Amino acid sequence: MSTITENHKTQASDWFRTIRDEICTAFEALEDSHTTGPLSDRAAGRFELRETQRDGGAGGGGLMSVMRGGRLFEKVGVNISTVHGTLSPMMIKAMAARKDIPGLADNPIFWASGISLVAHMNNPKTPAVHMNTRMFWTPVAHWFGGGMDLNPMIEYPEDTAAFHKVLNQFCDKHDPEYYPKFKAWADEYFMIKHWNEPRGVGGIFYDDLNSGNWDADFAFTRDVGRGFLDAFLPITNKRRSESWTDADRETQLIKRGRYAEFNLVYDRGTHFGLQSGHDPAAVLMSMPPEAKWP
Repeated sequence: MSTITENHKTQASDWFRTIRDEICTAFEALEDSHTTGPLSDRAAGRFELRETQRDGGAGGGGLMSVMRGGRLFEKVGVNISTVHGTLSPMMIKAMAARKDIPGLADNPIFWASGISLVAHMNNPKTPAVHMNTRMFWTPVAHWFGGGMDLNPMIEYPEDTAAFHKVLNQFCDKHDPEYYPKFKAWADEYFMIKHWNEPRGVGGIFYDDLNSGNWDADFAFTRDVGRGFLDAFLPITNKRRSESWTDADRETQLIKRGRYAEFNLVYDRGTHFGLQSGHDPAAVLMSMPPEAKWP
């Protein structure tokens, strides 16, 4: 049986709101600081906020924060949600890596809270990026999950190495086995199987994290959120003033098509969100603003 209390749930949902605020503030500051280079003559991007609901207001909801047409961000969404209800068989299939949770079918109620972020950049030399973390509770089990991955349109090996170095460092603070384990999981998870190619250059992915120490698992999940900015912002700052060609844009649009395919065909978060009746605009926030299939 799960030992999670309402206080645990409140701590988690409050944290996801806190890291949302920190990320949105950092991204708007990044827009403000882009005063030279491509598209710096545009108005600095700002997030537009909209509350989201599940099943017409029953079962919780969240906050959808989307910036479009900025100096750096062509489209970025930072969504948070806290939802609850009863799991259907399809939702159970979509929600986690572990499908055989004893006793869940007898009492399939759930509570879940989390943050999901996807950024698509104007500059093809600045990578797209994804991050999410979440807490999931049922009467018989609870766990944390999430991760992040980098999706360059044009890969620079030094950027890939810098991104993974940050991930390795914050994982090692908690368990030296986390980074190699969760990196391998990301490499497997973020594979576009019908093309037999990775979605990007990887990152970390974890699910079903329940070590028996809720505080330790929550601390790790908080560090994933904090580590995201440490990993992503330096790469963006490094590449944001570089010029690009029409050929670079073509490459970007085709890679975005692959990204869209993965999210629609394989991504468990997309499947769970749609199956649970959450606002489809929020669930599909991750889709790129423009993409191409040659």
